[in-house]
Amino acid sequence: MPFPTLASKTLIWLLAATLTLTGCSRMNLAYRNLDLLIPWTLNDYLDMTGDQQKRFRAQLRDHLGWHCRTQLPGYLDTLARLQGQVRDGQLNEAALREHYAYATEAVAAIAKEITPTTAQLLADLDDDQVRDLSESLEEDRREREEKYLGPSDAEQIRERADRMRERVERWTGTTDAEQRQRILQWAHAVAPQTRLWLENRAAWQQALRDALDRRHEPGFDERVARLLQDREAYWTPAYRAAFPAAEKAAIDLFSDLYRLTDANQRRHIDKQLQDLRNDLGSLDCLPAN
Repeated sequence: MPFPTLASKTLIWLLAATLTLTGCSRMNLAYRNLDLLIPWTLNDYLDMTGDQQKRFRAQLRDHLGWHCRTQLPGYLDTLARLQGQVRDGQLNEAALREHYAYATEAVAAIAKEITPTTAQLLADLDDDQVRDLSESLEEDRREREEKYLGPSDAEQIRERADRMRERVERWTGTTDAEQRQRILQWAHAVAPQTRLWLENRAAWQQALRDALDRRHEPGFDERVARLLQDREAYWTPAYRAAFPAAEKAAIDLFSDLYRLTDANQRRHIDKQLQDLRNDLGSLDCLPAN
């Protein structure tokens, strides 16, 4: 699911309190879908052989076990703290920034964990697979540009606001007029970010293509590690310059939306968070207390 900015993506994750399973409200179901562990799903772009697929899924199960045993306990603590802040009316800008920092660290931990598997898989691709992957990435770029930049500026803003409203309403229930107006204000403010996000995404994909062209040379594992673990190194100058403002706009949006919630909406958020805690806490892979 694409987002206009990395800040928005990570903060939406914050509300879900689970970084790689964004959009899933039932954790047990999500954990049966192993591909959701990988932040960019290889199966969307790559036609693996039977042997590659078998090995990949075995490694993915190992990563999933690691994720559940070592990462989810921290998510449960974060959820409990977040739920307490919602109940006490303390989900302010400072709290959001604290959760945002935690989410960023959690993303980095997953990127580090999956790097060896990703590097091995990419190194084993044959020339036809690399060519097909490159073509798939290029097709993805064109489709995203058409989807997000094809409509008029006014339509882009409306669609961006609609997408954000739908995400917010998963947690708050139906938004009111003032909340929808605040979302629309945010959509106007970050309008230039869509093109920058797409250009930045394309730059990272080109860096991946360049690395694949040299996959049999020494240092390939290190190049893959940098692609996954140091993505900011591949940010375009324009995206880098715009990111702080987009990040602040997202934090301000969620801070304001929470401030505008009524008692029913806060109860709705509380229930969603409690359901999430129940799902996470019931997983068999969690370490015994």
